[in-house]
Amino acid sequence: MTQTQLGLLPDLPQWRALAEHAAEVRDRTLRELFDAEAGRAEAMTVDADGIVVDYSKNRLTADTIRLLVELARGRDLGGQIEAMFRGEKINTTEHRAVLHVALRAAADDVIEVDGVDVVPEVHAVLAKMAGFADRVRSGAWTGFTGERIRTVVNIGIGGSDLGPAMAYEALRDYSDRALDVRFVSNVDGTDIWEATNDLDPAKTLFIVSSKTFTTIETLTNAHTARDWLLAGLREPQAIARHFVAVSTNAEKVADFGIDPENMFGFWDWVGGRYSFDSAIGLSLMVAIGPEGFTEMLAGFRAMDRHFRTAPFERNLPVLLGLIGLWYDDFFGAETVAVLPYAQYLARFSAYLQQLDMESNGKSVDRSGRPVQVQTGPIVWGQPGTNGQHAFYQLIHQGTKLIPCDVLGMLAPNHDVGRHHDLLMANFFAQTEALAFGKTASEVAAEGVEPELVPHRTFAGNHPTTTILAPKLTPYVLGQLVALYEHKVFTQGAIWDINSFDQWGVELGKVLANRIVPELESEAEPELNHDGSTNALIRRYRAQRRGGAAG
Repeated sequence: MTQTQLGLLPDLPQWRALAEHAAEVRDRTLRELFDAEAGRAEAMTVDADGIVVDYSKNRLTADTIRLLVELARGRDLGGQIEAMFRGEKINTTEHRAVLHVALRAAADDVIEVDGVDVVPEVHAVLAKMAGFADRVRSGAWTGFTGERIRTVVNIGIGGSDLGPAMAYEALRDYSDRALDVRFVSNVDGTDIWEATNDLDPAKTLFIVSSKTFTTIETLTNAHTARDWLLAGLREPQAIARHFVAVSTNAEKVADFGIDPENMFGFWDWVGGRYSFDSAIGLSLMVAIGPEGFTEMLAGFRAMDRHFRTAPFERNLPVLLGLIGLWYDDFFGAETVAVLPYAQYLARFSAYLQQLDMESNGKSVDRSGRPVQVQTGPIVWGQPGTNGQHAFYQLIHQGTKLIPCDVLGMLAPNHDVGRHHDLLMANFFAQTEALAFGKTASEVAAEGVEPELVPHRTFAGNHPTTTILAPKLTPYVLGQLVALYEHKVFTQGAIWDINSFDQWGVELGKVLANRIVPELESEAEPELNHDGSTNALIRRYRAQRRGGAAG
């Protein structure tokens, strides 16, 4: 597929029609919309393989969805979806295919890159991962002294950390509780110190995840971990029993002391933030076992199939993407809150921050032209009910429009007393309160003093999308992650931006590499930064060396 230059969004007739429509519906309240449409909730609820999305509490109508779908068709969203699944090089700035969908393809699927079916390679790596995970879990893999592995420490950063860390927390209920799994990502020495301080080197396994095995943060942490291990075990040969790698650079892996036989590969057509269902998820597979990992991949695959085949009007990722775009570009909303009413999803919002903001935080389109509309939202949130006692006040009575995705499970992982009923009562109550609020007359009717009425009035009309799943299982986690992956794809396709590069991450890394020797040099270096940065470097050097800042 040759990338063709798409028209600018504001020039499209579908965009102009949406702008006119937005002016008509912007001031309509959710109270009015529900009063006018008796069957609104049923009409605006979609169930796909057990995942239920109710978008009726959004400030839109059936005409809004029709016009948004017309926009998606006008941008050839269907063609762009097919191009991704066919392995075409839709990451145009890096000339790569975008094939995270191949990571969970069935063994008999065929997905080609440059004429080569990549599915057998994917399943070969999964089989190698499974064999290793089984050996660690069973105790067949031992450390250098013959001790059984009791702690696995995953060392990575970005997608090599956020994905497996989120998924491990989400699926802790399915993990082997005899194994402690930890994650190190920050180059702040406190992170690796805290991860290792109370461990026994003889019982600890490190998984170092770096595609090139040159990522400075990851390799710095890995070298510190190696020094820690050798200080305890005192034999260089121990490294091969206590370190494995997820990488493509066998030479550097071997130089580190890791047996290349214990290197698990992946491919340049997998972006880091889309990769925890590849070998990047090795720590997760060790935790939950190959069967649990396979179940998770099946959930991914089911949502992939739905995204590829369902009509846009009933397509969960497409609907989420279109609704998000509606608020981003026609209401000026700058953030979206993702609020899971599930403690095991405590890190889900943090994971989505990278998935969404690194993907669609772009200001030029795929042809290099400045975008003409607002692109990726700021993603944030934390689990309910904690958030209710933190930031919900601003959503309810503040001055900002904050669309919310509210996620909940119909069945709990732990049926403890009345906890789940209370949790879900809060879940349903918050979407109701946000949508409909409480009028001044309703407040006054309760006998509230007149001067307090304004303070206790809730405007309502705050949009929410409700997402319900049967129970948080590996399968459901796969569905939910794929749902958001494809939501991000939908928005990027319509905005005509490349959702699969991340050049904005690189500049800071380049400058950091330049500054490191300036901080570490014994001699006073010549500094050629701006005045502020030069002064900060001098102050830091003086503090570290016990002198006065110049």
